[in-house]
Amino acid sequence: MRGDQRTAGTAVAGAATLLLALVVAASMALAESGTSSGTAKPSAAPPAAPQTTPELTVLNKHEVEGILGREVRSATNENMGRIVDVLVDPKGQVRAAIIDFGGFLGVGSRKIAVDWNALHFPSPGKPNAYITLELARDQVKAAPEYQEGKPVVVLGALGKLEPLPE
Repeated sequence: MRGDQRTAGTAVAGAATLLLALVVAASMALAESGTSSGTAKPSAAPPAAPQTTPELTVLNKHEVEGILGREVRSATNENMGRIVDVLVDPKGQVRAAIIDFGGFLGVGSRKIAVDWNALHFPSPGKPNAYITLELARDQVKAAPEYQEGKPVVVLGALGKLEPLPE
């Protein structure tokens, strides 16, 4: 009788294991098919739209150059400082250049906002030529200092001060 009990116990354990395996397999099959309790599983993200190649423009080295750090001189060849920043309006239009003006070796200098139209740039292909400011040194010296985070007062091309709209 002992042998029959072992065989019956082994048969029950085997049936339980088989039943558990069937339940797990059925659950996995339902998950893969996207249905569970009769509701459809949301599909994955839609396929990505085909990417378009961005338009490229080639600018020749002799046609362009950076201006930050470039020296600015007056029409009478006075050193007016260096361009340290460029201000643009919300539409992306360049409005003013910030010139680090005066001082010696960075000591005693002030930043002045000058109207972009008051600057004259050298012809392309002359990398060491100066940027010219059509204002006198005394006009720039009298202008208020540019301070980041405060309203900007721009020294105009005719030497008059104009606030930039906020």
